[in-house]
Amino acid sequence: MESNFTQTEIEDLKQVTDFFIKSVCGKSDFENCYKNVNHDSLMMQGTGIWKKINFEEQKNIYEQISKTTFDKIWMYCESTYYPSETKSKDICAVALGKYQNYLAELGKTNPRIAKYAERIQASGAFNGFDIQYQEILKSDSNFDLNDPNIKLILAIHYLSLNDEVNRNAHLRQRQEPTFK
Repeated sequence: MESNFTQTEIEDLKQVTDFFIKSVCGKSDFENCYKNVNHDSLMMQGTGIWKKINFEEQKNIYEQISKTTFDKIWMYCESTYYPSETKSKDICAVALGKYQNYLAELGKTNPRIAKYAERIQASGAFNGFDIQYQEILKSDSNFDLNDPNIKLILAIHYLSLNDEVNRNAHLRQRQEPTFK
């Protein structure tokens, strides 16, 4: 982490990770908490573990970390919602930058993180399919839930998914087609 971020940025990233863990696990141990969440039930409801994150509190975390730290991970991009053609800002990944370099560096020793980094760089987005909870829960997983790097990656991933789901939820509401 030290080769990619300043000390201030590292402190901000710790704050982001701590917020995520507290939001989804309270004071419980993260590894046990993550493994004991009924992920299947959440997915059947059309959500994931990120549903436990209060989006208003998440936006406050964005304000508490430095803008430079935020800008190394996320950016806002314009989206258009159809059929209304309403334009709004959505959160997107910074596909080239310090966070991406950090992922690539970790990917040198963890092939699964390398694949994840490639997907983010190619799409510019954090996709729910890029990290599947079933993969994390496998006994031979490349996701050591006690590793601070993995905790950070999961925090950013799930916070990004939560933002994508909540930021413009009012614009995504399906409008029923009218038939004549």
